[in-house]
Amino acid sequence: MTDNAVTIEKVTTADADILLRFSKKTFFDFWAPLNSTADMEAYASVAFTEQKIGSELHNPDSAFYFAMVNGQITGYLKLNYNTAQTEFQDSNALEVERIYVLAEHHGKKIGHHLLDFALQQALDKKLQYVWLGVWEHNKKAQKFYEQHGFKVFSNHTFMLGSDIQADLLMKRELI
Repeated sequence: MTDNAVTIEKVTTADADILLRFSKKTFFDFWAPLNSTADMEAYASVAFTEQKIGSELHNPDSAFYFAMVNGQITGYLKLNYNTAQTEFQDSNALEVERIYVLAEHHGKKIGHHLLDFALQQALDKKLQYVWLGVWEHNKKAQKFYEQHGFKVFSNHTFMLGSDIQADLLMKRELI
């Protein structure tokens, strides 16, 4: 019998290469069919580099976590606190900057585990709310976050290469 329990493990600097490859793969797997190759490559050349991942891993106000099933990485999460937030909202807030799951593991509740973990991190730190950005056309993700109690509170511009995209900012109050 196979144990399909999801465990969440903190990513360390020793995992930088694995994180870099995994984050780039999941990003391209999901977004490449919806965006131009040039815009994808332009964004990746800035967001997914050894230097960028290394600096994010060394930032005490950011944390990455892998979702593991049977010893295999199936997803990951990036959390930002304080000034590490991509758009500073509040020192009493936590940003979920990234949450990705391998396509072959969609529908297995791994995203739920990652988001629940993020919410618990915020509760443990007695933060007031958790927020995130989601592309305005990603209705499936919006519904997922709404099911977890998130509500739209604003929007912002996200640059994917030269493509100006609109993201909805969603948050869930905790206190």
